[in-house]
Amino acid sequence: MTGTLSRYFGLRFLTTLVAVLAGVFALVILLDYVETMRRMSDVPNVSALLVAKTSLFRVPQIAERILPFCVLIGAMSCYLGLSRSLELVVSRAAGMSAWQFTAPAVIVALVVGVFATTVYNPLAAVLQEKSKRLEAEISGNAQDGLRATVNGFWVSQRSNDGQSIINATTSREQGVLLSNVTAFVFDHGGQFTQRIEAATAELEPGHWRLKDARIYSPGAPPTEHESYLLATNLTPEQVRETFSTPETVPFWQLPYFITMAERAGLTAAGYRLQYQKLLARPFMLAAMVLLAAAFSLRFFRFGGVQKMILGGVGSGFLLYVMSKVADDLSRAELLPPIVAAWMPAVVGAMIGLLALLYLEDG
Repeated sequence: MTGTLSRYFGLRFLTTLVAVLAGVFALVILLDYVETMRRMSDVPNVSALLVAKTSLFRVPQIAERILPFCVLIGAMSCYLGLSRSLELVVSRAAGMSAWQFTAPAVIVALVVGVFATTVYNPLAAVLQEKSKRLEAEISGNAQDGLRATVNGFWVSQRSNDGQSIINATTSREQGVLLSNVTAFVFDHGGQFTQRIEAATAELEPGHWRLKDARIYSPGAPPTEHESYLLATNLTPEQVRETFSTPETVPFWQLPYFITMAERAGLTAAGYRLQYQKLLARPFMLAAMVLLAAAFSLRFFRFGGVQKMILGGVGSGFLLYVMSKVADDLSRAELLPPIVAAWMPAVVGAMIGLLALLYLEDG
């Protein structure tokens, strides 16, 4: 009987979680679609279907970030529904404890976390890149992609011709394709030789291919070139390390990016943090289930449902704030990535376990 009830509770939680994820996914798609249509309103003859496709490709990565909250809401909804229908009362009368209620949901959360890390995350990263390409097609140029800060993206390089500094407004393909490019070229002695402005730049073996380039040299009139080659010693891996954000790198490629960053002498704190966060994701989801159980196993007829819901949501929000603070400290290299990634999961699980021990076992 206990095994049958455990399977029932696990299936009930999984069904509720899928419903919550579907609702959140649909809401995010709708909001992103409206926002994208607003931004693309100045583009002539834009297809509503193409805009919808762009939003659909971008939403999986957005939904991935709020997955822990979906698990929290799904677990609370599941347990509150079981309490309201008196199924928890009957199960307790049959001899089941709170730990037997929560164990199936914890196992389901662990399985969902493993799936989200190993399958969903790489898929979301690939779809995010496709979304950037589609948005560039809609706008008619390469202006859209990974949007830069006010000063743009900067990269310094050396070659047989000397040193050059490249600035770009946006990037796609994790830095292999740049747009609104300005390059400052110096000789081996550090003397400025020319400034190059180009619409786009594409990294090819041994050089950047600048298109629609305009070259300004001291004491000479500007010259225009439909295509111009700027020598470089950078590899695609080094450029991706400079331009790509850790969130856009699939889980299975993160160890490679970490290794390449260390070989190039660059900081890999962001990639290490992202890798550890993905490894800790199953346990973070399990911690959310324990938090939800701590605030949702009270009998429905005792009242105080609103306080329980607010308490669970508030605990999840505080855990999220702590996670963001730990992430910022880790990126600033003030906290080890493994500590910053695993601390929210450990703290959330301990709070949930202590609350259940106090409420259930006295």
